[in-house]
Amino acid sequence: MRLSAMGDVAMTVPVLRAFVKQYPTVKLTVISRPFFKPFFEGIPNLEFFAFDEKEKHKGFLGLLRLFKDVKKLKIDAFADLHNVLRSKIVSLLFALSGKKRATVDKGREGKKELTREENKIFKQLPTMFERHVKVFEELGFPLDLSKPAFPEKAVLSSDVLDIIGNENQKLIGIAPFAQYDSKVYPLDLMKEVIEKLAENSSYKILLFGGGKKEIEILDSLAQPFENVINMAGKIKFQQELQLISNLDVMLSMDSGNAHIAAMLGVKVVTLWGATHPYAGFLPFNQSLENALTSDRNQYPQLPTSVYGNKVVEGYEDAMRTILPQQVVDKLTEQLL
Repeated sequence: MRLSAMGDVAMTVPVLRAFVKQYPTVKLTVISRPFFKPFFEGIPNLEFFAFDEKEKHKGFLGLLRLFKDVKKLKIDAFADLHNVLRSKIVSLLFALSGKKRATVDKGREGKKELTREENKIFKQLPTMFERHVKVFEELGFPLDLSKPAFPEKAVLSSDVLDIIGNENQKLIGIAPFAQYDSKVYPLDLMKEVIEKLAENSSYKILLFGGGKKEIEILDSLAQPFENVINMAGKIKFQQELQLISNLDVMLSMDSGNAHIAAMLGVKVVTLWGATHPYAGFLPFNQSLENALTSDRNQYPQLPTSVYGNKVVEGYEDAMRTILPQQVVDKLTEQLL
């Protein structure tokens, strides 16, 4: 599962929540991979349609099949919030059948200007949420995101409570990984952050990640401390979402976990390496002050990439300019 895909899908959720609140008589159908179904549970007037990329909806013939399947649901308009080849094909099929359609503009030109070495234009670009709103506007549904609606904190199952305990502590989530190394805070510095936080017994620190290698690293980070718990590999994805909804704050890289916490109404502190929130990926409803970025005086070419997939020589240590104490201070500030 691509983490960026997870972030992409999570970023649509606050916009769709606003839509159903502002247009209660309009029915939405979300087409996405089955894995993402839990993101949309509990949203009224929203139906989830599982996209089977491996078999039924694979290839061009599969996309024709998808179009026919979705068409049966009497769709009036098609909003393409992804703007990739597959979604463009389905969108075109709807247009050819006489339906209204609109596609998200990912602002590729502005992102090139923000990340290029020479003549960089360092300015805030529209956020993905603003871009999604524009799609619905084009379809005749203007949206206001200024009063966001979030789900209630989930009731935690006994399985989860058995792992984290039921003490009355502040819950701090930490998701220290990202899809690309250029977005990952150095492990020795993350250890320092965890050590400093763990000194406060009124905090419980929960570590998130996935995959064998990440689980081993998280185990080693949690092991020395009583109030630090590695959650990776211990609970199902749906339970993880429920747990994240109960956090007091989440510390994340520029990654899917930041967007998941934000869509659930949790405060998020983000750390940025090769990327920058100006590209439009600051988590929903979060302050720019809570996005700690690498020092551009020392590393003037930052941001060097929109997604973190470009390696620039000499920039490997850019994130070391974000000091562990800065991170701890920012987190504790959120807990006051």
